[in-house]
Amino acid sequence: MPGLIGKKIGMTSVFGADGKNIPCTVIEAGPCVVTQLRTVEKDGYVAVQLAYDETTEKHTSKPLQGHFKKAGVAPMRKLVEFKADFAGELKLGDTISVADVFTEDVEYVDVVGTSKGRGFQGVVHRYGFAGVGGQTHGQHNRLRHPGSMGASSWPSRVLPGMRMGGHMGNARVKVFNLKVVKVMPENNLLVVKGSVPGAKGSYVILEA
Repeated sequence: MPGLIGKKIGMTSVFGADGKNIPCTVIEAGPCVVTQLRTVEKDGYVAVQLAYDETTEKHTSKPLQGHFKKAGVAPMRKLVEFKADFAGELKLGDTISVADVFTEDVEYVDVVGTSKGRGFQGVVHRYGFAGVGGQTHGQHNRLRHPGSMGASSWPSRVLPGMRMGGHMGNARVKVFNLKVVKVMPENNLLVVKGSVPGAKGSYVILEA
């Protein structure tokens, strides 16, 4: 399998072999169940759909209830497809744990998460603008404003892509090549070096 679904538990730190303190993120990786197998004959491509985090039928829509019953598994909260050639090795209802994907040979992992939402933010917070400057020439309350943002006679408009205030965060973010510090299969935990996007308890996708 090329990956797993997990949940961000939080951050901690461990001491490396050289005695340095390494900031790490603890992720609960799996166990995930196989809920659908995509084939070239039926779907036009090959992929494996995994589900994670068991829930109740009360909190599952009717179409998804039928989907999970067809696979013979309990209702789950999160579904993700991984493009992988299972070559008959997997079948519906199979359980995949962190030990099946991440071993001591896997040194790095890519993590996909949803960043924390910051709401509507101005240019100073969103892009690191310095603001207009001092308080001379009657600037009054313009310290955190963007200042001039366009030409005059031509093109007589603000060009697309201009950095301005707006919605910040709550976006899909992928962090590449996080070093795997420790794998704890007995607790379904994966410890990686560095930070992972999202709040505590948010879902993440792990790609080996």
